[in-house]
Amino acid sequence: MSALSGPFGLAFDPWDPAFLADPYPAYAELRARGRVLHYEPTDQWLVPHHADVSALLRDRRLGRTYQHRFTHEEFGRTPPQPEHEPFHVLNDHGMLDLEPPDHTRIRRLVSKAFTPRTVERLKPYVHDLANELVAELVAEGGGDLLRDVAEPLPVAVIAEMLGIPEADRAQLRPWSADICGMYELNPSQETAAKAVRASVEFSDCLRGLIAERRKEPGEDLISGLIAAHDEGDRLTEQEMISTAVLLLNAGHEATVNATVNGWWALFRNPEQLAALRADHSLIPSAIEELMRYDTPLQLFERWVLDEIEIAGTTIPRGAEVAMLFGSANHDPAVFTDPGRLDLTRRDNPHISFSAGIHYCIGAPLARIELAASMTALLERAPTLKLAAEPNRKPNFVIRGLDGLSVAVG
Repeated sequence: MSALSGPFGLAFDPWDPAFLADPYPAYAELRARGRVLHYEPTDQWLVPHHADVSALLRDRRLGRTYQHRFTHEEFGRTPPQPEHEPFHVLNDHGMLDLEPPDHTRIRRLVSKAFTPRTVERLKPYVHDLANELVAELVAEGGGDLLRDVAEPLPVAVIAEMLGIPEADRAQLRPWSADICGMYELNPSQETAAKAVRASVEFSDCLRGLIAERRKEPGEDLISGLIAAHDEGDRLTEQEMISTAVLLLNAGHEATVNATVNGWWALFRNPEQLAALRADHSLIPSAIEELMRYDTPLQLFERWVLDEIEIAGTTIPRGAEVAMLFGSANHDPAVFTDPGRLDLTRRDNPHISFSAGIHYCIGAPLARIELAASMTALLERAPTLKLAAEPNRKPNFVIRGLDGLSVAVG
């Protein structure tokens, strides 16, 4: 596929393996060229500067959906293909793709499961599981950090919160991966078919679980959403299903990729890894810096509901804005020497968890999970080292690795 057209040159190409390996030089070029730039291959307006991304995430003239105000035709957009309907039904009823008042209503209910007190109560479970996973990795002399630690930890935590039985958990990660494929730029028909199939299977699984919880409620989040509905808070079954899928997907995808991206960055910056090993009090600032340095979610999209202007450029209603989180997190106007990994960085207003009404509701839990796995690896595997160069996933929006082979001792 061709790279940027118009005034850009060839640096920004989300389908080029060289770009995917290191997109940050291309972002620097975008920032130098302007504050908003139209990208023809996806018909999106790219926003690469931190100040603009931060402001637009809070701008109510933009929305994650437009269907609360316009039909597809009124908005100048082609309706989704009918065969993709199961994916869109699932996706469009989750709070990440809703706007007020529906977003407000659902987020208020879900936020009860993510209060500081609730998240704090999960700490012992998270730390015990992280230590258990790392102990197994050490006993084997190493393995795949992605498969053995990064994935199972957050998946187990969110599955536990939702009340998904152990027998059903093996499919959660594959379903999530197939659904998240649709968030990439210009997904293929094959990607769409996988997402549709996963949407149907995941929805059927949750529909059965909801039926069970109606008969026998538990202490889990799904039981809580059913109870809230019964007590008068309007929540349809589809909203429950979409909320559970969103929490599972968002509740582990960023944490998994932040873990492997972060350790890959540490292995490539041995002086920073040595400093972290020497002083574990750096863990909180290290987590924030690693989230900034190699951002798990590179791009976040919004629809222009009402015409906006950025630096003299008018962006009309019906357009799509692509806010480049990875570029914003490397903006030298905000971050001193942004290309340098600095685990002691204190002034670190990264936007890896987004901002505004769609700020990641699970950010406190993600930080606990990242701290737990990092602490366990530093304490139980102090000689952890890279065993083989990793392969990067051929994705742009959700940035991660296929695996991270490590050795102990």
